[in-house]
Amino acid sequence: MYLSDLALTDFRSYERAIVALKPGVTVLVGENGQGKTNLIEAVGYLSTLSSHRVSGDAALVRQGATAAVVQARVVRSSAPTTVEVEIYSGRANRARINRGLVRPPEIVGTVRSVLFAPEDLELVSGDPAARRSFLDRIMVQLRPRMVAVKSEYDRAARQRAALLKSAGAARRGGGSADAAALDVWDVQLAKLGARITAARAEIVARLRPRVDEFYAKVSGGRGPAEIAYRASAGRLTERANGAGGGPDFDEGTQEELRDVELNEIRLISAMAERREEEIRRGVNLVGPHRDELELALGTLPARGYASHGESWSYALALKLASWRVLCGDESGEWAEGGEPVLILDDVFAELDARRRDRLARIVEEAEQAIVTAAVGSELPAELGGRRLTVTLGNVSEEPESVSEKMTSVVKESGNVAEETRSDGEEDGGNAPVAGNGRAAEGGGDG
Repeated sequence: MYLSDLALTDFRSYERAIVALKPGVTVLVGENGQGKTNLIEAVGYLSTLSSHRVSGDAALVRQGATAAVVQARVVRSSAPTTVEVEIYSGRANRARINRGLVRPPEIVGTVRSVLFAPEDLELVSGDPAARRSFLDRIMVQLRPRMVAVKSEYDRAARQRAALLKSAGAARRGGGSADAAALDVWDVQLAKLGARITAARAEIVARLRPRVDEFYAKVSGGRGPAEIAYRASAGRLTERANGAGGGPDFDEGTQEELRDVELNEIRLISAMAERREEEIRRGVNLVGPHRDELELALGTLPARGYASHGESWSYALALKLASWRVLCGDESGEWAEGGEPVLILDDVFAELDARRRDRLARIVEEAEQAIVTAAVGSELPAELGGRRLTVTLGNVSEEPESVSEKMTSVVKESGNVAEETRSDGEEDGGNAPVAGNGRAAEGGGDG
């Protein structure tokens, strides 16, 4: 799978941007604030209906505009598909596939992408929420129906938390908690949470061998790098048995977590056991929102023990492993035309020369990769591909290729020219996208 065209309207700093893309490596070069990160953020949004930079959609709509539009043409082994999403601040978004109106969650999975940015170092050194989000971005692309399950779970968790707070206030006032209402929400949360835990655990099982493989490739053979999924509901049994709190890499334990029915039973039991504490604190203490993806390097947890360089290698290994996992279908088999777009945002500048060269060799294997850099000197000499310059939201192709071996590709790709859209022009539809980006005055913010 690759994107042949990307068009933005009123997205971030861009009033209008139209960029032609090609298979292979495309390098976006521009100083910070010129708009290159906005382009790749748009690709990521089409993949998961969420941004890797902000939690809400309001910041994605250009100041003064009512909505932002992101459109891309996706080329697989079958006929090209045009996918589009209209992003509104404060109301429901709209989506289209080949001009036909669909529910936004229905476009998830059409564009698959894996994005690695410097802030992804938090996958190793940060809080568990970053690692849960990492798994969920894979989950919704691999199983698009899980978008609705995750949304329903989050809604149920908020409702149950509100009920717990009310119950706590009633207790403190001399009253009693509404146990029947809590029982109803326990069942709802357990049913939805069990599916999320099982889906995440299945993803972790597929990631495990690939994380170790890519860690060795990026780091030059150090390791091993191991990952395990730890469910919050399972910790009760561990504490009761006096078990330690370290990562549990036992395949039997990890396999149990893929059993939806078993997860549901454990969640119901755990919520019943911790109800009094939850009422007292007014929060949900059990569920996939409290689960953890645990990382180990050798015999030690990566968080707190890995060096800065090891943390970078580990974070890269996680993202590259997810790239490989997303090449498959839901059953884990290789999916023809399913390879996601690999996106690296200002990553090479953070790596030493050896890691740069190793990563460049991996990037060259991708069906399509988009790489950003502030200056070309940050990139390894062996990284081929087209080079586009982004200046205040204007995208233009450099006259020379990144390397001699890619000269023919650059010649075939054509020039990226500027296109200014009039107010009366229709919003793109299936029209060929083969032009340039134009940003609103003031330039880009990424």
